[in-house]
Amino acid sequence: MKVTFKLYATLQDYLPLAAKKTNAVALVLDEGTTIQQIIERFVLPQKLCHLVLIDGSFVPPGERATHALKDGDTLAIWPPVAGG
Repeated sequence: MKVTFKLYATLQDYLPLAAKKTNAVALVLDEGTTIQQIIERFVLPQKLCHLVLIDGSFVPPGERATHALKDGDTLAIWPPVAGG
């Protein structure tokens, strides 16, 4: 199955160099691959995976290890952001 994986802000540093221009990479995954498996594959620090969205819908931390991705999904992850 194919999934689009996007990282934002400081997390973009974890993407392959060629993907940093668009902050996205297309992934070909096995059926049943979970969000947590993608986080681990890209060696993302758990504390920086603050806002996790599948096609714009929030996935709470407690569901990331069991939420299986589907063909065509877009997985986007944002770190905590501070501002004024």
